[in-house]
Amino acid sequence: MSGNSLDDSYLVGQLLVAMPGMQDERFARTVIYMCAHNAEGAMGLVVNRALDALSFPDLLEQLDIDTSTAMENVDVHFGGPVETGRGFVLHSPDYLQEGTMVVADGVALTATVEILRAIASGNGPQRHLLALGYAGWGPGQLDSEIKANGWLNVGADDGLVFDTNLNTKWDRAMGKLGIDPSMLSESAGHA
Repeated sequence: MSGNSLDDSYLVGQLLVAMPGMQDERFARTVIYMCAHNAEGAMGLVVNRALDALSFPDLLEQLDIDTSTAMENVDVHFGGPVETGRGFVLHSPDYLQEGTMVVADGVALTATVEILRAIASGNGPQRHLLALGYAGWGPGQLDSEIKANGWLNVGADDGLVFDTNLNTKWDRAMGKLGIDPSMLSESAGHA
């Protein structure tokens, strides 16, 4: 525990919303669910960008998981540019196992092959988002980006985290902040 008056983990369970002037193209118009934020750094998953090149059945086949059972259409998301071969599942807390971390109310994180098997067989969590890779920041890096107006944060809700309408998540997150994205310019003005 640090002696700061501001809790170091204030972003955990929040959504980071990229500002229109985001310089890093990998994060342009992204919405990121924050899983960790402390003195060692921060980690989150992009929740509004699907990977077109990889389907859930393809992923299961690569992992030698039986795909013969009927399964729902599951998108594989771009979770971020770090460790892009590693899978993470954000999900409802109705599925808990060893290795599951409850992040905040209504959202847990599991990074095991077992959860993929459970989803494939229809025994997984009721709500889930599968992502490859994650967004990571070193100590103080995210705080600096927020101070430089790269990101805004807003409380997460199930629709913004789990629903499959990816194209509108950024606009809806901005709307939740009370901001009309069409009114924002991509560069800050100077007097």
